[in-house]
Amino acid sequence: MKTAVVKRHDIANAPVMRIDASFQLSEGVSVRRIIADCPYPVVKCGDVMERIWHAGRWKRVYVNNPKTGIPLVGSSAMLKSDLSDIKLISRKYTEDMADKMLHPGWILVSCSGTIGNTVFTNTGHAGKLASQDVLRLKPKDILGGGYLYAYLSSKYGYAMLTQGTFGAVIQHIEPANVSTIPVPVFPEEMQKEIDQLIRDAASLRDKAAEFFDKAKYILQESIGVTFDKTNGYRTASISIKDIRSSLKMRLDPPVFVNDGVEMLERISDKTQPLKECNVTLSYPGMFKRSYVRDGYPYMKGSDVFDVNPFAHCEYLSKTRTPNLDQLWLRDGLILISCAGACGLIKLITKEYEDKQAIGSPDIIRLKSNDALFTSEYLYTYLSLPSSYDYMQSLKYGAVIERFDVQNIETVPIFIPTKELSATITGIIREYKDCLYRAFCKEEKAISMVETEIESWDKNKHNK
Repeated sequence: MKTAVVKRHDIANAPVMRIDASFQLSEGVSVRRIIADCPYPVVKCGDVMERIWHAGRWKRVYVNNPKTGIPLVGSSAMLKSDLSDIKLISRKYTEDMADKMLHPGWILVSCSGTIGNTVFTNTGHAGKLASQDVLRLKPKDILGGGYLYAYLSSKYGYAMLTQGTFGAVIQHIEPANVSTIPVPVFPEEMQKEIDQLIRDAASLRDKAAEFFDKAKYILQESIGVTFDKTNGYRTASISIKDIRSSLKMRLDPPVFVNDGVEMLERISDKTQPLKECNVTLSYPGMFKRSYVRDGYPYMKGSDVFDVNPFAHCEYLSKTRTPNLDQLWLRDGLILISCAGACGLIKLITKEYEDKQAIGSPDIIRLKSNDALFTSEYLYTYLSLPSSYDYMQSLKYGAVIERFDVQNIETVPIFIPTKELSATITGIIREYKDCLYRAFCKEEKAISMVETEIESWDKNKHNK
């Protein structure tokens, strides 16, 4: 139990006049006191932002055609490292798109549901719209945008972002809550270093995206068959022989009437099943989880696809977690989501190994043991739209859709030449290196902010 005596003066001068214990005993209130005693000037967040706003609610018309639609980034999608597969809304029926459009160098804050997650926008966000669940912070030229992002992303910034939430069922924050957050003005040299680290991280992620797109383009060109995704209703005739030879003798139409299936059938003489590519496929299975404050970072199935899944992750006990050998997330391991949103692909990079992270048991692991079908090659191939579409034909389940190792090992893999495999592998290794360096730079910047603030609090208690 936590207790405290709150003075009337403190309530009257708070950003919002609230008397509930959840507010007055929150970490955010304690952090504000620490910032108030800092040795540097303090400004309000709203004073260093050109604008803080969200788009408000509007009618959305969803479409499937990229020519008529524009990507819409929500509070969950904004955290993802890959924004290539998000929902599209109609350009024609969306009003005031300019005010909803994202630009590089802004700070995004989730403001509904899950509160306080932050993103520093890069060119991957440019040209996309943000939903009403995303606050946009457009920095002025007073303090660097990277510096402000690092501060708001720190544990101190996060505590203040989540302090002013309201709502009985779904939590919210508004621009007014964020604008009152106190921001310490660090010495100029420190500010510049932190700001540059964040901007370098954003540039590295842009570069990584270029490498990834290049690898997919080269592979798609080498396959030589264009993948065309059709929309609407389709019909087809399937023979009893095809049904009997199918996996588990399925009768449901998506198994056969599927664009990915049809494309891979056209190049069937150039493919072989994944299980014949000298790989190890595993599925750890469920177990009882013991959550602790200081343990192994636990990556859930949805979190692992975030730009920084360690920001607010949970931790599992180092002594009470079984089957650790099956759960470690090692550099080069491929993860395939197999429940709910099936067929999402993640290539593990070195930061997961550095952090001793363990992954959700409810996700398929793929490890390459082959010099031709390398992890980098398989990751690129399985990330192609045709591969994703094919994997959708393997799903089963009436409520929560899923597939298992037996399904995935049947996926046809295009057989590359040694030269093609080496080219793709080299490009994806550059991609991995960029992502790892971006993570390290961002983590260093946030750590610098937290270390500096901790030094004030430590010195105060030592006096």
